[in-house]
Amino acid sequence: MGGSPKAASASPSLWLAPNPSKRWGELFFLFYTPFWLTLCLGIIIPFNLYERFTELEYLLVGLVSAVPSFLIPMLFVGKADRSLSWKDRYWVKASLWIITFSYVGNYFWTHYFFSVLGASYTFPSWRMNNVPHTTFLLTHVCFLFYHVASNMTLRRLRNFTADLPDIIRWATEAAWVLALSYFIAYLETLAISNFPYYQFVDRGAMYKVGSLFYAIYFIVSFPMFLRIDEKSENEWDLPRVAVDALGAAMLVTIILDLWRIYLGPIVPIPDTKQCVQPGLPWFPV
Repeated sequence: MGGSPKAASASPSLWLAPNPSKRWGELFFLFYTPFWLTLCLGIIIPFNLYERFTELEYLLVGLVSAVPSFLIPMLFVGKADRSLSWKDRYWVKASLWIITFSYVGNYFWTHYFFSVLGASYTFPSWRMNNVPHTTFLLTHVCFLFYHVASNMTLRRLRNFTADLPDIIRWATEAAWVLALSYFIAYLETLAISNFPYYQFVDRGAMYKVGSLFYAIYFIVSFPMFLRIDEKSENEWDLPRVAVDALGAAMLVTIILDLWRIYLGPIVPIPDTKQCVQPGLPWFPV
């Protein structure tokens, strides 16, 4: 995993990136996942610790989950990254992309969950644009895991279908992105179903139809995120990473708003949250 910073080595696995820095970064994010997952879903929720949480405790949970994903690779530099400037390391680029994409998702798209899916947060929290700070932090580590898992499966699929006609390869990949996006959206909704302070008007409708709405995030982001440093002859700089994430976020915003205007809420929504006027749901009438 050493070698030249600009040269890719042959990957020992069809699942892993040929770029050494990207391979190390993806494996780090993958192996980091059990830490925050166990904290949230293995300790806090099963033991009902959240019942004693105030705004401070919820914020601390988010910080404890997200901050080590930055500190660990900064303090314990991977072999593949030692010869690289910090701005050329894959984990930095991946983190910037996910920070940008998930920030837009929390700040703006959460309001579609309110006005289209009938969702609401009822736990005590400090908020930005009526969205708990904790969700900004937890979304970062969640999305890192989702997108690394997508990278690995898409890479394996592309290797498997490499000799097939182009139309079959494209159709197969599109079908996989759709299926994986829906599965992850459904699984996340199911995984937090025991947390009583993230509520839905109709949880059954959220599982079936709302998961498809949520999957729109990933239908756009999974194939776009994979492109970062996937080809060694086309390594990205940080400005390109940021612009790409913002482009992905804008495309998702357009699709979500088209759903809101032409399909509308999936469940009866109180008049105060309907927001049926044209435009964007965070602009009041």
